[in-house]
Amino acid sequence: MRSEATLQADVRQLLLGGGLNLADHDLDVDLETQVGDGRRIDVEVGCTVIEVKKDLSSPAVLKAAEKQLAGYVTARAEGTKQQYTGVLTDGAEWRAYHLQDGELALGTEFTLKATQPDRIGLLAWLEGVLSTARGVRPTPAEITRKLGAESASYAMDRAVLASLYDRHKNLPTVQLKRQLWARLLGKALGTQFHDDDALFIEHTLLVNSGEIIAHLVLGEPITELTPATILLGQRFHQAQLYGVVEADFFDWVIEVDDGEPFVRSLARRLERFDWSQVEHDVLKALYESVIGADTRRSLGEYYTPDWLAEQVVATAVTNPLEQRVLDPSCGSGTFLFHAARRYLTAATEARVPLRTALDGLTSHVAGIDLHPVAVALARVTYLLAIGRDRLTSDERGPIRVPVYLGDSLQWQQRLDLFDQDHLVIRTGPGNQFEEPELRFSEHLLADDIRFDLLVDRLAQLANGPHRPPGTVPLRALDGTFNRLAVAEADRPEITDNFRILCELVDEGRNHIWSYYIRNLARPMWLARGENRVDVLVGNPPWLTYRNMSREMQQTFKEMSAERGLWHGGEVATHQDLSALFVARAVQQYLTVGGTLAFVVPNAVLDRPYFAGFRTGRYHAESEHTDIAFTGSWDLRRLRPHFFPRGAAVVFGRRAGRDGAHPLPVATERWTGKLPRDTHAWDGVAAHITREPAHLTLAPADLVDSPYRSRFETGATIYPKNLFFVHPQQAGGLGLGGGRTRVRSARSSAEKKPWKDLPDLEGIVESQFIRPVMLGESVLPYRVLPPRKVVLPLEGATLMDGEHPHLDRYPDLAQWWRQAEQRWAEHRSTDRLTLVQRLNFRRGLSLQVPGTPLRVVYGASGMHVVAALVDDPSMVMEHALYWGTVASREEGMYLCAILNTPVTTELVRPFMSYGKDERHVDKSLWNLPIPLYDAGDPKHRRLAELGEAEAARIAALDLDESTYFVRLRQIVRQGMAQSPHAEELDTLVGELLDQ
Repeated sequence: MRSEATLQADVRQLLLGGGLNLADHDLDVDLETQVGDGRRIDVEVGCTVIEVKKDLSSPAVLKAAEKQLAGYVTARAEGTKQQYTGVLTDGAEWRAYHLQDGELALGTEFTLKATQPDRIGLLAWLEGVLSTARGVRPTPAEITRKLGAESASYAMDRAVLASLYDRHKNLPTVQLKRQLWARLLGKALGTQFHDDDALFIEHTLLVNSGEIIAHLVLGEPITELTPATILLGQRFHQAQLYGVVEADFFDWVIEVDDGEPFVRSLARRLERFDWSQVEHDVLKALYESVIGADTRRSLGEYYTPDWLAEQVVATAVTNPLEQRVLDPSCGSGTFLFHAARRYLTAATEARVPLRTALDGLTSHVAGIDLHPVAVALARVTYLLAIGRDRLTSDERGPIRVPVYLGDSLQWQQRLDLFDQDHLVIRTGPGNQFEEPELRFSEHLLADDIRFDLLVDRLAQLANGPHRPPGTVPLRALDGTFNRLAVAEADRPEITDNFRILCELVDEGRNHIWSYYIRNLARPMWLARGENRVDVLVGNPPWLTYRNMSREMQQTFKEMSAERGLWHGGEVATHQDLSALFVARAVQQYLTVGGTLAFVVPNAVLDRPYFAGFRTGRYHAESEHTDIAFTGSWDLRRLRPHFFPRGAAVVFGRRAGRDGAHPLPVATERWTGKLPRDTHAWDGVAAHITREPAHLTLAPADLVDSPYRSRFETGATIYPKNLFFVHPQQAGGLGLGGGRTRVRSARSSAEKKPWKDLPDLEGIVESQFIRPVMLGESVLPYRVLPPRKVVLPLEGATLMDGEHPHLDRYPDLAQWWRQAEQRWAEHRSTDRLTLVQRLNFRRGLSLQVPGTPLRVVYGASGMHVVAALVDDPSMVMEHALYWGTVASREEGMYLCAILNTPVTTELVRPFMSYGKDERHVDKSLWNLPIPLYDAGDPKHRRLAELGEAEAARIAALDLDESTYFVRLRQIVRQGMAQSPHAEELDTLVGELLDQ
């Protein structure tokens, strides 16, 4: 084993020769640095101290080394007022720490394996800890690699920030900002938003990063600025760049102890990139790299690819110097980036002076979003679109970036925002019977710059260091009233607002209100007739009905029904906010004759629950909005999919009253394979084929099949490793009659936390081991061998751990109570008990006792797949629908209809879908499939053909261990070659009147 001195030298050589750019930072790698009291740091580089040990595998050695390193890090941090990182290593194990309450807390670690040493991976890890790269081009790939959730940089910053928040979360100012953040996101995202400290911390990290990047875009010497100067945007105000960086929900970091060193450390990491080299919305990549994929999926947050936004803007904005453009749901600013670039390019070609061009830009391209993180990033994206050269030019004048925090939909304005011609801002936590309200007359909003200055000044006076607590210095208002020419009639109202702001400051709930008020006012100002825009572009929220809060569902349903957008019935849960959002945005912000272009779910083009939207006529009692649709792009056949659901783009213009024109059935279909890591339209266009096509709309006058009420979905047997089992050998002594040794059956598809838990093992009475069919168990006319599950079913009674009969079966009782305990410990936000989850919506209890003959079909798939099941003990899992039939003939009749290809094509327009039309569910029964009638010759013939096909498929020599998708392909090929294929197509078509 090498000595510590040799290891120290090796570490120093690795740092110097590893391409970490230490010379560019003027950083030395020092050995045995004095730290006082005779102590010496093994290796020191920049703001990192490294302690080297021969072997860290011993817990005692590790603990002692951590204590020693903590002393070094504390001494350096106190002496320099910088955030220091400590690293422990024995050459193989590398552990990076930060200080937390005087002790070390692990932030990230890396193991260099002896068998396959990953030197490149180690150097990347070290670069993330040291932050020594220089001039990195901020491509999405580099941002993800160096700042993303898997990087060492992120691990350290996230750990430090979480520690800061945990220590200071009870401060009134931190509580207030978190409370307002949660209130806004609750309205924006419905039940998809979980009021979670972890998400608030991640959003803080993201916005702080964005605000630092804003300074780096301008070439500001970021390491020379104080953290307060950075997060409050003082340099931007000095440079007359308004509405970019300002006090917001996330600047609590500079108001707490040890917050400033964190900001400085974060700035050093972001300074590695050359932010002058940006060609698209890179902050979208920053967001997606910081906020994990699971979190973004749960919030429904997926941003539009740059190439698509670029092409939508190019198509919709035909005269950029004349058309005023608004994205009412701007996200991180992708559409704003391309609209701004399009405007500036046109201005350059027309030789418009820079100052005039920038003044024109901010009055021609604007954005709104209800998500405070999105707004913060979009403002920086707007700067990136302008570019450093223009922003730092002496020729430019003042710039106010027109990206606003606000509710474009304004569906709760009567409750939350406007009342009797007043802007109303509630200042309480939302659970008080009466809470203080800030009220501003609507006419004050007409001049947005003057209104912003007024609100800023009120907040400054209320928060001023010379105002004694409990006082309201009314005389201080006189100068503001005179300077801003505030009318005498408005002064009493503004004075009342000032009193409330002073009270809020005294309560520790201070300057956030300036930010909150000014941003929520913008949507109303933009909705004024003279301010309406010529072009609306963007990607509206795709928030589904089932993920809205109950209050939001009620309002959504009422507003949608008023405008003819509500479909209801079984497809109610498939409806989402996009249609209502577009209708409201057009009504409020688009001038008559103006153009619209929105990225929407592909279901908008042809699914019945969007039929009301496709009419273009949205006449509510209080408003009449008409759209003349002009066309669409069908994007569902592009691969790989860039959203979790198929996408489309719809185009149109706002028509005068009664000038609506429905969405044409003629569309432009895009197909092709998208290249990886290509973001500009020029790099994507050659890979896409665009051709005319026609949409197939589901007929509106079909009669439901009477079979609809017979079919139910199966049981939610989740998590699978608590139920699904493999029988095991009984052992040499056996188990006695009626008992089986079992072990959890595992799957590579398991998700955390279940995938990380050990198997359940034990003995269960054999009567409680039941066969189960999954969605993948069904082929056309044939079923694959069932799986095995442990179910606590005594006859038709489902027993939980408290059921008085459970202890009659001691083996089951032991297994089941262990499963219930595991569920209780790891179920996250699910409040259901394990039995309640198993029998969700009676998915299990409706199946017992079982019936002799059942037709089953898959709930999803590119093709309808059905088979007949004759085992009454079989349990169907939730990926299947099942229905009892009276005879084998009736079962074969249904199988013949459902498995015939023409049925899949007929049902496809009714199907909801994510990436493809694959969610069959009960859409089948939108087809008029009649009940089986043995007296009808066609019905009898279909039953005969179904029986013949079932016999043919049963005779196929299939390797049933093959992946089920491939097996279905083989069976469908066999069906296509059947002598009965043509007759089946004809009979089913005639039966369904096609």
